[in-house]
This record gives sequence, structure tokens and C-alpha cells, in this order.
Amino acid sequence: MAIAAAAASSSSSLFPKYPCLSRNSPRLPQSLRFSSTIRAVTLQPVKSERNQTLELEGDLFSCPICYEPLIRKGPTGLTLGAIYRSGFKCRKCDKTYSSKDNYLDLTVISGLKDYTEVKPASTELFRSPFVSFLYERGWRQNFNRSGFPGPDEEFKMAQEYFKSAQGGLLVDVSCGSGLFSRKFAKSGAYSGVVALDFSENMLRQCYDFIKQDNTILTSNLALVRADVCRLPFASGFVDAVHAGAALHCWPSPSNAVAEISRILQSGGVFVGTTFLRYTSSTSLIGRVLRERILQNYNYLTEEEIEDLCTSCGLTNYTSKVQQSFIMFAAQKP
Repeated sequence: MAIAAAAASSSSSLFPKYPCLSRNSPRLPQSLRFSSTIRAVTLQPVKSERNQTLELEGDLFSCPICYEPLIRKGPTGLTLGAIYRSGFKCRKCDKTYSSKDNYLDLTVISGLKDYTEVKPASTELFRSPFVSFLYERGWRQNFNRSGFPGPDEEFKMAQEYFKSAQGGLLVDVSCGSGLFSRKFAKSGAYSGVVALDFSENMLRQCYDFIKQDNTILTSNLALVRADVCRLPFASGFVDAVHAGAALHCWPSPSNAVAEISRILQSGGVFVGTTFLRYTSSTSLIGRVLRERILQNYNYLTEEEIEDLCTSCGLTNYTSKVQQSFIMFAAQKP
């Protein structure tokens, strides 16, 4: 595991394929200048003390209330079919969790009949069936105007960052329609992939895409509804977390990043992408306009993102900005 004192001299090994991704590095070549990716990296492969096979068949999920491992009744495995036919229960809270519409609901409000909870507009927007349907049918393609390089290049970059976590468990938080979850699962690089989102309709869209490809349908891929601020995993349990174009939609980015830091094991990797509220080159008028236009979203500045990562216990922070998009990286020590 890298230490802070060695971070500067180790930048080339942290980003083996993209050695220019440090704060003071020269400008990236045009072909590599793109948006942002949140990432946590390690110098050595992740050494999990858990048995990966038993993990996927046993105590994979934890109660979102008390974080105790859930008792599972049903077939073993992480495939969609096995999860769908299984029931889960918390021994401590005596609360049960089950699958609905091919996803497992592990939210605190799962199964409640009278209580309803409405999230901020930035979250509720993506619970809409219309937006969920459009996400991969035109919505996401518009991100390139802000500097996103496109899903294929973003996935390629993420895979480089996740090299040390390959063979472990990857959680794609705020997965949306599963654009990247499917790519991670199909790569075969991980013992399991959990596609996780709060939006029921996004998860339904994700399943619709998955069932069109038998190689993904039978892979170790689970669809889970959960709150990014209350992730259903034990502390230090996960090898890698991905969050593509998601941070700005979270009700509380600080709570979400703290949760991600909690579930990552030592040396775990966090990769993600997000928009910036404005950059150092944005004019004063431009900053005022963006502040008003983006007031319903948690768009952060470069400085705020670095402060957030370090305050949540992540180290070796680095970033690269392209237009209004930032790539940043941090590591769980």
C-alpha cells in the first residue's frame, strides 16, 4: 500500500498507462483529454482475506440498517436468477428483504406500506420511467459536450485503474441503466459485479438490456436497489467501487463518499466521473450563471472534491480537468 510521502514519486505507477494524470503534470495529449473519473488506486494488487467463492455464495450483502450480514435462504451464487429466487433476512433487525422486478431491494424503506420518501429533484428525475428509458437512447450521448470521452473510452480508463482490484468484488453505485455494469460483468475481470441504484426504473431498464445478452445474463451480476448513503455491505468488504457521472446527483456527496470509503477494504479502488460547477478558467459571469442553472444539483469545484475525498479518509488524491468535467483519484489506505 502506498503512503502519502511516496505519492509524488509514485505517480507513474499509480497511472501506468496515463502517467500525466497528476495535478502538476503537463497537458494531456488531445486523444487523452477528457472528463473526470473519481478513482482510488493501489500500488499492489488487492489481497483479500476473504474467500471469494464463499463470499459470493454466503454473506455478500449486509443489512442497510445495522450492517450485519444477511442470512440467505435460496440458491447460492450471484447470478440474477439465484438472487431473484433467494430471500434475505437480518438476524439482528428481524427485517426481511426480497427481489422485485428482477432486482433485490436493500433500501431501509424496503417493504414499507404507509411511509413514503421523496428524494431531491436531482435524484427523483432519474426515477422517472421516461428519463430511465432515454438514458442510453440519447441522454447520455450529450455528455460529450462537457468533455466526456464516451462510454468505451471511459470503461477502458476505468479498467486500467481497476487492475489491482481485478478478481475481486466490484460495486457500480448509481449504475443507472447499467451502461458500465454490463461492461464490467462482460469483461470477466471480477469475481462479481453488483449494479446498484436507487431508481427502480433504472434497474428495470438495466435488466431489459441484460436479458438481451446471454453471456451477461448468466454472469456473476446482481441488480440491487440501495441508497448510496446507506450501502448494504459490511465495512472493508468491497474491492472496487465505480460511480459514473453520479456524484452531482447524490443528495449528500459527503455521506456517499464516506459510505464508499467505509465499504472499501484497505487498498480498495474508487473510480468515478462527475461534472464541475466551474473551473479556474471560468469567468466571473460564467460562474454566476452556472451557480443559478445548476442549483438543483451538487456540482462541486475541484477544491471541494479534493477536500471531500481527503476528509473521508481517502489518500493519494490526483485530478485532471477537461472542460467542465473532472477526473480525480484517491485511495483507501
